[in-house]
Amino acid sequence: MQLKEKISLEDVNGQSFKIRVVEGSEYGKAAFTHYLHNHKNGVSQFYKKEAIQHVKRAMIYKFPDEEITSMVAEQALQYMLFDYKKDVPFPEPKTPKFKFIDLFAGIGGFRIAMQSLGGKCVFTSEWDEQAKKTYEANFGEVPFGDITKDETKKFIPDGFDVLCAGFPCQAFSIAGKRGGFEDTRGTLFFDVAEIIKRKQPKAIFLENVKGLINHDKGKTLKTILNVLRNDLGYFVPDPQVLNAKNFGVPQNRERIFIVGFRGDLGIDSFEYPSPTKKTATFEDVKEENVVSVKYYLSDTYLNTLINHKKRHESKGNGFGYEIIPDNGTANAVVCGGMGRERNLVYDDRLEDFTPITHIKGEVNRQGIRKMTPREWARLQGYPDSFIIPVADASAYKQFGNSVAVPAIKATANEIIKRILKNA
Repeated sequence: MQLKEKISLEDVNGQSFKIRVVEGSEYGKAAFTHYLHNHKNGVSQFYKKEAIQHVKRAMIYKFPDEEITSMVAEQALQYMLFDYKKDVPFPEPKTPKFKFIDLFAGIGGFRIAMQSLGGKCVFTSEWDEQAKKTYEANFGEVPFGDITKDETKKFIPDGFDVLCAGFPCQAFSIAGKRGGFEDTRGTLFFDVAEIIKRKQPKAIFLENVKGLINHDKGKTLKTILNVLRNDLGYFVPDPQVLNAKNFGVPQNRERIFIVGFRGDLGIDSFEYPSPTKKTATFEDVKEENVVSVKYYLSDTYLNTLINHKKRHESKGNGFGYEIIPDNGTANAVVCGGMGRERNLVYDDRLEDFTPITHIKGEVNRQGIRKMTPREWARLQGYPDSFIIPVADASAYKQFGNSVAVPAIKATANEIIKRILKNA
C-alpha cells in the first residue's frame, strides 16, 4: 500500500470517520492527538498503542477491501508525524521548561497560563463533550474523558512536574474517622489524590470555589489538607483565596488556591502572589460592535428580571441582576440558572436600531443587554485569539466554569520558580 497517498492526517483526525472511529474507542482520538503532540519527548509510549488502533480503525473503514494490520497502521501513523503541524491558537512552547498535566481541564484556562510560563502539557482530561470541542480548537488536542476510570488513568505518563486540577468539591464520609485518604473514596478529590500518590509530581496546583472553606462545616478542606500533607507527604502552605479583579481583569471572582510541593524537594516556604497594580473596568473588555439583537433583552423579559429581583430582595437576599457600568467591575460569571443575566450592561448603540419584535416582546429601548460570550472570555483573562467554536449557551457554561487565567498564571509563576530552582 502506498500509505502516504491513501490515508491522511485529515482522514484520521477530521470528520470523515468521526462516527465510526468514536464508536471504536472512547480513547482513540485523545490518544492519537496526544501521541502527535508528544512524539518527541518520550511521553508518546503511553499513547502509541491506542493511537495505532485508532489509525487502524480509520483505515479499515476507508479501505474495507484491503488487509490492514497493526504494522501497516503504525507505518501510516509515522507518516503522519511528517505532515503534522500544530497550527492552533495556543501551541506548546518550542523549548519547554517543565511538564504538567491538566485535570478537569474545561476549556484550558490552566493550560494557557502554564504554557505561557514555558510548560508542556503531556496529559489532559475533561468529560464534557462541548468543552472538548473548544479545547481541541485551541490546542489541537482532544482531552481524555472520565478521570475516575482506571482505564483513563493508565494513559497518564510518568515524570511530569506539576499536576493542575480545578476539581469540583464534594463532601467526604468522615464520620468517626480521621479524615484521610480512604475517607475520600467516591469523590473526585480521591482520584486527584490517587494520581498524586502514583505519579509523585514535584508540585500540585488545585483550584476551587471559595465555598470550599466552609464546605461541610470545614471538614472537606480539613480532609483535603490532611491527605496532601500527612498521607501523601507534600508541603502544603495554608490555602489562600485570590480575587480575579486583583490580577488585571474586571471581575469580582474569589477562588481558593491550594499549592503543594513534594516533601523530598526541601521546599518549606511559599508566598502567594500579591495583587498587581493594574486595575481594569468593564470598559476595557466591552465589545465595540454588538449589533446582534439576541443580546438585548425584551421589555417582557426585563420586567421579569425586575420582579424577580424584587421578590428576592424582599426576602433579605441579594440574588438578581445588576447593571454594570463601564467603569465598574462585573460579578463573578457563573453557569446555569440565570447566570447570563447576573451582569447586565447599557449599550446605547441600540438607539440606532429600528424597532424589532423579540420573542417575548419588543427589544427594550434603554439598550440594556447581557454580556456576550467574548466579553465573558475577556473577564476570565482569555485573549481574543481564543476560538469559541460552540453555541452561545455552551460558551457561557464553559467560561462560567473556567478559571481566571491571570490569577492562575501569577500563582503558577511562583510555583515554577521554586521547582526550577530545586531542579
